[in-house]
Amino acid sequence: MKVVLQKDVLNLGDAGDVKEVADGYARNFLIPRRLAVRANDGNTKAAIHQKRLAELKREKRVKVMKELSSSIDGKTYEVKVKVGENDKLFGSVTANDIALAIKNTGVELDKRKLELGEPIKSVGEFKIKVRLAEGVVPQIIVKVVGQA
Repeated sequence: MKVVLQKDVLNLGDAGDVKEVADGYARNFLIPRRLAVRANDGNTKAAIHQKRLAELKREKRVKVMKELSSSIDGKTYEVKVKVGENDKLFGSVTANDIALAIKNTGVELDKRKLELGEPIKSVGEFKIKVRLAEGVVPQIIVKVVGQA
Protein backbone atom coordinates (compact mmCIF):
# COMPACT_ATOMS: atom_id res chain seq x y z
CA MET A 1 0.00 0.00 0.00
CA LYS A 2 1.27 3.45 -0.85
CA VAL A 3 1.09 5.96 1.99
CA VAL A 4 2.03 9.60 2.46
CA LEU A 5 3.88 10.12 5.74
CA GLN A 6 2.41 12.88 7.90
CA LYS A 7 5.25 12.81 10.46
CA ASP A 8 8.83 11.57 10.49
CA VAL A 9 8.89 7.80 11.08
CA LEU A 10 12.12 6.16 12.24
CA ASN A 11 13.61 3.77 9.65
CA LEU A 12 10.88 4.64 7.13
CA GLY A 13 11.07 8.27 6.05
CA ASP A 14 10.37 11.91 6.68
CA ALA A 15 7.09 13.78 6.67
CA GLY A 16 5.81 14.26 3.12
CA ASP A 17 7.51 11.17 1.70
CA VAL A 18 5.43 8.74 -0.36
CA LYS A 19 6.36 5.17 0.64
CA GLU A 20 5.27 1.68 -0.27
CA VAL A 21 4.63 -0.31 2.94
CA ALA A 22 2.97 -3.58 3.88
CA ASP A 23 -0.83 -3.35 4.07
CA GLY A 24 -0.95 -4.50 7.70
CA TYR A 25 1.74 -2.03 8.77
CA ALA A 26 -0.23 0.80 7.20
CA ARG A 27 -3.69 -0.28 8.47
CA ASN A 28 -2.64 -1.32 11.98
CA PHE A 29 0.17 1.08 12.85
CA LEU A 30 0.71 4.10 10.60
CA ILE A 31 -2.84 5.19 9.82
CA PRO A 32 -4.38 4.74 13.34
CA ARG A 33 -1.51 6.72 14.89
CA ARG A 34 -1.93 9.41 12.22
CA LEU A 35 1.62 8.97 11.05
CA ALA A 36 0.46 8.41 7.48
CA VAL A 37 -2.54 8.55 5.13
CA ARG A 38 -3.29 6.51 2.01
CA ALA A 39 -1.65 7.93 -1.07
CA ASN A 40 -4.08 9.23 -3.65
CA ASP A 41 -3.70 12.11 -6.10
CA GLY A 42 -4.90 14.78 -3.66
CA ASN A 43 -2.84 13.54 -0.72
CA THR A 44 0.27 13.15 -2.83
CA LYS A 45 0.03 16.68 -4.23
CA ALA A 46 -0.63 18.07 -0.77
CA ALA A 47 2.36 16.16 0.61
CA ILE A 48 4.65 17.49 -2.10
CA HIS A 49 3.42 21.04 -1.37
CA GLN A 50 3.91 20.55 2.39
CA LYS A 51 7.42 19.20 1.81
CA ARG A 52 8.28 22.24 -0.33
CA LEU A 53 6.97 24.59 2.38
CA ALA A 54 8.91 22.72 5.07
CA GLU A 55 12.10 23.01 3.01
CA LEU A 56 11.64 26.77 2.59
CA LYS A 57 11.00 27.10 6.33
CA ARG A 58 14.14 25.07 7.11
CA GLU A 59 16.26 27.20 4.78
CA LYS A 60 14.96 30.38 6.43
CA ARG A 61 15.72 28.97 9.91
CA VAL A 62 19.25 27.97 8.85
CA LYS A 63 19.86 31.50 7.51
CA VAL A 64 18.70 33.07 10.80
CA MET A 65 20.77 30.59 12.83
CA LYS A 66 23.89 31.35 10.77
CA GLU A 67 23.49 35.03 11.68
CA LEU A 68 23.11 34.08 15.35
CA SER A 69 26.10 31.76 15.04
CA SER A 70 28.32 34.54 13.78
CA SER A 71 27.37 36.68 16.77
CA ILE A 72 28.27 34.05 19.41
CA ASP A 73 30.99 31.94 17.78
CA GLY A 74 34.22 31.97 19.79
CA LYS A 75 32.96 34.38 22.42
CA THR A 76 33.64 33.85 26.11
CA TYR A 77 30.80 33.85 28.63
CA GLU A 78 31.41 34.02 32.35
CA VAL A 79 29.40 32.01 34.88
CA LYS A 80 29.88 32.81 38.57
CA VAL A 81 29.25 29.99 41.03
CA LYS A 82 29.83 29.33 44.71
CA VAL A 83 32.87 27.20 45.48
CA GLY A 84 34.20 25.44 48.54
CA GLU A 85 37.71 24.29 49.37
CA ASN A 86 40.10 23.59 46.49
CA ASP A 87 37.77 25.47 44.08
CA LYS A 88 35.25 22.61 44.12
CA LEU A 89 31.76 23.68 43.03
CA PHE A 90 28.62 23.24 45.06
CA GLY A 91 26.64 21.26 42.48
CA SER A 92 27.47 21.82 38.82
CA VAL A 93 27.09 24.35 36.03
CA THR A 94 24.08 23.41 33.93
CA ALA A 95 22.98 24.33 30.43
CA ASN A 96 20.41 26.64 32.02
CA ASP A 97 23.18 28.57 33.84
CA ILE A 98 25.09 29.01 30.60
CA ALA A 99 21.94 30.06 28.71
CA LEU A 100 21.30 32.73 31.37
CA ALA A 101 24.88 34.02 31.04
CA ILE A 102 24.41 34.28 27.28
CA LYS A 103 21.01 35.97 27.75
CA ASN A 104 22.65 38.61 29.95
CA THR A 105 24.72 39.68 26.93
CA GLY A 106 21.52 40.24 24.92
CA VAL A 107 21.42 37.01 22.90
CA GLU A 108 18.38 34.75 23.36
CA LEU A 109 19.39 31.04 23.26
CA ASP A 110 17.52 27.88 24.19
CA LYS A 111 19.32 25.78 26.81
CA ARG A 112 18.54 22.57 24.86
CA LYS A 113 20.82 23.74 22.05
CA LEU A 114 23.91 23.58 24.31
CA GLU A 115 25.93 20.35 24.20
CA LEU A 116 27.69 20.00 27.54
CA GLY A 117 28.59 16.33 27.21
CA GLU A 118 29.18 16.00 30.92
CA PRO A 119 28.34 18.31 33.83
CA ILE A 120 30.84 21.07 34.61
CA LYS A 121 31.98 20.55 38.20
CA SER A 122 35.15 22.61 38.39
CA VAL A 123 36.43 26.14 37.89
CA GLY A 124 38.06 26.88 34.52
CA GLU A 125 37.38 27.42 30.83
CA PHE A 126 35.32 24.96 28.82
CA LYS A 127 34.53 24.81 25.10
CA ILE A 128 30.85 24.13 24.48
CA LYS A 129 29.19 23.33 21.15
CA VAL A 130 25.90 25.05 20.38
CA ARG A 131 23.77 23.04 17.93
CA LEU A 132 21.62 25.79 16.39
CA ALA A 133 20.50 24.05 13.20
CA GLU A 134 21.62 21.34 10.84
CA GLY A 135 25.19 22.16 9.90
CA VAL A 136 25.33 25.29 12.11
CA VAL A 137 27.39 24.43 15.20
CA PRO A 138 29.34 27.35 16.67
CA GLN A 139 31.60 26.88 19.66
CA ILE A 140 31.56 29.12 22.71
CA ILE A 141 33.89 29.32 25.68
CA VAL A 142 32.38 29.18 29.15
CA LYS A 143 34.56 30.54 31.91
CA VAL A 144 33.49 29.24 35.30
CA VAL A 145 34.57 31.65 38.04
CA GLY A 146 34.33 30.81 41.73
CA GLN A 147 32.85 33.02 44.43
CA ALA A 148 33.47 32.48 48.13
